[in-house]
Amino acid sequence: MKITVCIGSSCHIKGSRQVVEQLQYLIAQNNLGDKLELGGTFCMGKCQQGVCVTVDDEFFSVTPDTVEEFFKAEVLAKVK
Repeated sequence: MKITVCIGSSCHIKGSRQVVEQLQYLIAQNNLGDKLELGGTFCMGKCQQGVCVTVDDEFFSVTPDTVEEFFKAEVLAKVK
Protein backbone atom coordinates (compact mmCIF):
# COMPACT_ATOMS: atom_id res chain seq x y z
CA MET A 1 0.00 0.00 0.00
CA LYS A 2 1.31 3.42 -0.93
CA ILE A 3 0.46 6.56 1.03
CA THR A 4 1.41 9.88 -0.54
CA VAL A 5 1.19 13.21 1.28
CA CYS A 6 1.30 16.56 -0.46
CA ILE A 7 4.13 18.71 0.84
CA GLY A 8 3.46 21.68 -1.44
CA SER A 9 3.23 25.18 0.02
CA SER A 10 -0.55 25.26 0.59
CA CYS A 11 -0.63 21.85 2.28
CA HIS A 12 2.52 22.70 4.23
CA ILE A 13 0.72 25.71 5.71
CA LYS A 14 -2.22 23.45 6.63
CA GLY A 15 0.04 21.02 8.52
CA SER A 16 1.44 18.47 6.08
CA ARG A 17 4.64 18.16 8.11
CA GLN A 18 2.65 17.16 11.20
CA VAL A 19 0.57 14.75 9.09
CA VAL A 20 3.73 13.07 7.77
CA GLU A 21 5.26 12.85 11.25
CA GLN A 22 2.09 11.34 12.71
CA LEU A 23 1.82 8.83 9.86
CA GLN A 24 5.47 7.81 10.37
CA TYR A 25 4.74 7.27 14.06
CA LEU A 26 1.53 5.29 13.42
CA ILE A 27 3.23 3.10 10.81
CA ALA A 28 6.07 2.32 13.22
CA GLN A 29 3.72 1.81 16.19
CA ASN A 30 1.71 -0.75 14.20
CA ASN A 31 4.80 -2.47 12.74
CA LEU A 32 3.65 -1.80 9.18
CA GLY A 33 6.92 -0.54 7.73
CA ASP A 34 7.18 -3.59 5.49
CA LYS A 35 3.59 -3.24 4.21
CA LEU A 36 3.34 0.50 3.63
CA GLU A 37 5.27 2.97 1.53
CA LEU A 38 5.02 6.58 2.71
CA GLY A 39 6.03 9.24 0.24
CA GLY A 40 5.69 12.93 -0.48
CA THR A 41 4.68 14.84 -3.56
CA PHE A 42 4.00 18.40 -4.57
CA CYS A 43 0.63 19.91 -5.46
CA MET A 44 -2.21 17.48 -6.14
CA GLY A 45 -4.49 20.30 -7.29
CA LYS A 46 -6.99 20.21 -4.41
CA CYS A 47 -5.35 22.81 -2.19
CA GLN A 48 -8.58 24.21 -0.76
CA GLN A 49 -9.49 20.90 0.90
CA GLY A 50 -6.74 20.57 3.52
CA VAL A 51 -3.65 18.37 3.42
CA CYS A 52 -4.00 16.16 0.35
CA VAL A 53 -3.26 12.47 0.95
CA THR A 54 -3.70 9.50 -1.37
CA VAL A 55 -3.84 5.85 -0.42
CA ASP A 56 -3.25 3.72 -3.52
CA ASP A 57 -4.48 6.65 -5.66
CA GLU A 58 -7.67 7.24 -3.62
CA PHE A 59 -7.84 10.89 -2.52
CA PHE A 60 -8.40 12.07 1.07
CA SER A 61 -8.27 15.41 2.82
CA VAL A 62 -6.54 15.13 6.20
CA THR A 63 -5.60 17.54 8.98
CA PRO A 64 -3.18 17.02 11.86
CA ASP A 65 -6.28 16.53 14.06
CA THR A 66 -7.80 13.80 11.86
CA VAL A 67 -4.69 11.75 10.99
CA GLU A 68 -5.24 9.03 13.58
CA GLU A 69 -8.90 8.56 12.62
CA PHE A 70 -7.92 8.53 8.92
CA PHE A 71 -5.16 5.99 9.58
CA LYS A 72 -7.48 3.62 11.43
CA ALA A 73 -10.26 3.82 8.84
CA GLU A 74 -8.34 3.97 5.58
CA VAL A 75 -5.06 2.22 6.31
CA LEU A 76 -5.33 -0.21 9.23
CA ALA A 77 -8.72 -1.50 8.14
CA LYS A 78 -7.34 -2.36 4.70
CA VAL A 79 -3.90 -3.68 5.65
CA LYS A 80 -4.68 -6.15 8.42
